[in-house]
Amino acid sequence: MSHKLQVGEMTATYLSDKDIWGHFNYIFSAKSKNSTTYKFVLMKSLIENLYYVNNKLELNYDTLFYSFTKIYWNLVIHHGLHQINMPHRKAEVQTILTGFQEQYQIPNSVVFDRLSDELQVAIVKKVKQKCKLNVMGAIYGDTQGTIYDFDNKQEMLQFNPSFYSFFQRYQRVLKYLSNYHLALFMEKFNEAGDTQALLTKVENVSKRSSLDSFYQILSSLFDGTCFYCGKEIKKKEQTHVDHFIPWSFVQSDQLWNLVISCPTCNMSKSDKLANSMYLEALIDRNGILLNNDELIKRLDMKVYSEQKLNELYTYSQENGYTDIWVPRRYLK
Repeated sequence: MSHKLQVGEMTATYLSDKDIWGHFNYIFSAKSKNSTTYKFVLMKSLIENLYYVNNKLELNYDTLFYSFTKIYWNLVIHHGLHQINMPHRKAEVQTILTGFQEQYQIPNSVVFDRLSDELQVAIVKKVKQKCKLNVMGAIYGDTQGTIYDFDNKQEMLQFNPSFYSFFQRYQRVLKYLSNYHLALFMEKFNEAGDTQALLTKVENVSKRSSLDSFYQILSSLFDGTCFYCGKEIKKKEQTHVDHFIPWSFVQSDQLWNLVISCPTCNMSKSDKLANSMYLEALIDRNGILLNNDELIKRLDMKVYSEQKLNELYTYSQENGYTDIWVPRRYLK
């Protein structure tokens, strides 16, 4: 009954890659008991938040369950997908979300980040309380108590260093596995498409519909030029906010990984990794952000470090992002 645990302590500190792959093989196999999509969505949420941990590898529940709730909202409300393998029942999180939708008369077309900040907080709080009982202990039990410490009262988990390193080195593969098995599981009790159609929806449920809030911050602090080519950008509609480390890898939006870009550079760069000279420029830029009294209070800036950005750049290359990009003017 590990899913009922309120506190879980790691039973081993060091594990080999072979040991950890064995745990993941179990999680993604029929041996792991799954009546809902909870485990798969929690795995996606852990991957999204690898770079929100502090220097002790701790991750707070508010951050974790914001991702968890966003994914579920976009699956359940936006895409209308059932989340439990019992046709006449709803998963408890599903019931919470449809309850909020009915209470506030929210159209199905509204994705989670388009809700008001106040409503997002209220929904996350309700989902978090429910998941403390049924979710946090489930993967902990499947990994025989090795993946993380967790404490539902303190609302904090702490990654096992071996697992955390493993997540970083195999992040892309684990993301694909989580997405695929989530789509495969939902296909059994949803009529809204085959695995491929469901997979396309699953892969995009974490995307933010707008980066306007980040644009407001970045444009107010810097000189209206493209981070990459230095070209002056005269109009807002010609301004793009780009994930320096591609979003397809980090799966999250953090101020320290976002830059102002012109349309040409943004579309040319796409999912590629920028040349390392831009990594140094970004580290310098983030140093300016850290000297801003207001920005330093942001959660994403609190957990930022130069070392973390350097590691992220390295791990993105190890995960297959090996096409190094430079602006077109440098290709002439």
